[in-house]
Amino acid sequence: MIHDFGIVWSERSLLLSGLANTAILSALSAIAALLLGFLVTPALMSKRPAIFGLARLFVDGMRCVPFLLFAYIIYYGLPSLGLRLDNWSSGLAALIIYNTAYMAEILRGAWAVQPREPIEAGIAFGFSELKLFRRIILPPLLLSAGPVIGNQMIQIVKDSAFLTIIALPELTHAASSIQSRHYIPFAAFITAVFLYWGLCLVIEAGISSIGRVAEARR
Repeated sequence: MIHDFGIVWSERSLLLSGLANTAILSALSAIAALLLGFLVTPALMSKRPAIFGLARLFVDGMRCVPFLLFAYIIYYGLPSLGLRLDNWSSGLAALIIYNTAYMAEILRGAWAVQPREPIEAGIAFGFSELKLFRRIILPPLLLSAGPVIGNQMIQIVKDSAFLTIIALPELTHAASSIQSRHYIPFAAFITAVFLYWGLCLVIEAGISSIGRVAEARR
């Protein structure tokens, strides 16, 4: 067993490269999904049936489709429609589109429970819609939704492991490569588990720090 972990250590550059790819992929996906979620959220709260219906169809559709199947559709299905993406672009697009739906629903729920008084006061003072959103709605919205957004970021990290099916060189793919060449499944995959755990702990620490700063400034 110790010998097996020694082999994993000798392949540490491959694992660290996979970890770096997972971190970059997850960070880009989380940021893009959150930004796009901000665009979809007003549509989920729209009074216009057509806009609301399209937004709700997108969100419910993404939430009901397994991510693995969606990744297959992006990588293997789109080329039949004339749109061919490499594995990196396909993986990133799948994570962003899929998690935009979750981010939008998280923000919608947080927005729906915000008190109306500050918003009405901002309207009374003549704030434009953009300024009202940026100064009055956004800060408490992010504060209340922060922990759930953090959980979704952790889910993005875990979802990224499925992208090994399209040969994207992330952490699970690196562990599988080591296992297939050296036949040490336990050592290879348990090491990957601890690396995923460490990455998720970093996210939790970051969200907790932001929460403490936000509470201190209240």
